[in-house]
Amino acid sequence: MPKKKTGQRKKAEKQKERQKNIKISATEKRLADHPSNRTMECDQCNRRQKNRAFCYFCYSIQRLPACAQCGKSKCMSKSGDCLVKHPTSFATGMALVGAICDFCEAWVCHSRQCLQNHACNCPCRDMDCLECDRGVWDHGGRVFRCSYCDRPLCEDDQFEHHASCQRLDAENFKCVSCNRNGQHTCMRCKIAFCFDHVKRKGVKLPVGKDQPPCPRCGHDTCETKAFSVSTRSYNFGRQTEFDDDQDNKYYYLPNMGAANYDDNDEEDSPDEKDYEDEEDECEDLEKLDINK
Repeated sequence: MPKKKTGQRKKAEKQKERQKNIKISATEKRLADHPSNRTMECDQCNRRQKNRAFCYFCYSIQRLPACAQCGKSKCMSKSGDCLVKHPTSFATGMALVGAICDFCEAWVCHSRQCLQNHACNCPCRDMDCLECDRGVWDHGGRVFRCSYCDRPLCEDDQFEHHASCQRLDAENFKCVSCNRNGQHTCMRCKIAFCFDHVKRKGVKLPVGKDQPPCPRCGHDTCETKAFSVSTRSYNFGRQTEFDDDQDNKYYYLPNMGAANYDDNDEEDSPDEKDYEDEEDECEDLEKLDINK
């Protein structure tokens, strides 16, 4: 039998796991919490916008710029990795600035580590909005990622995209390869897969990951029951009420589809003309009988 773990061993394993999570959180920050994507208020026009070197509206320089990598607005290290040494005073304002990022349009401090790592790890790289195809330099707002398809969005179109992204391209939740109910859904391709067809040969899941990737695009799939999504529906020719404001009216017949109705149209249909002719003939026959 394996030896029982001592209290000191358990404590060492917990500390190791905690340090691992700290390192992962330091390197992989959420896009909303990243310093280059924080909210900033201009000193001149008092408008809220994304953290940037110059105001998007009045083009004024901020009084206290913040670094897009580490997020600090005051350098207090006197013997650190600063490229501009300031041993006798703290660096604030333009004395803190070292460069401007071409992707997020924000200041980067004069720290060697920030200047070397920010350009390669900037979260605003290739962040053109999926809906309007605008970049950070065009819309001037914060950038987000869709929680369903994990694609970049601007601040203006994020809510509209979320409303349209919660829908599959199929009319039901069945697998695209068979007729069984889809247990895994790819929200980037908007299709569902069953448990057998979501697997691919030669693809092994990493440790701690339960959901397999999409066989079509490679994006992570999730369980269908975990989403609040709908299917595609078709509503064609379902107008059943007349509109008095328009000249041409449309009405729906169950077996004939949509038909056009016009108030100015005084011509009778062929069935109505035949019915009127039969009435005239009946009246003529009644008159002949009376005369006899």
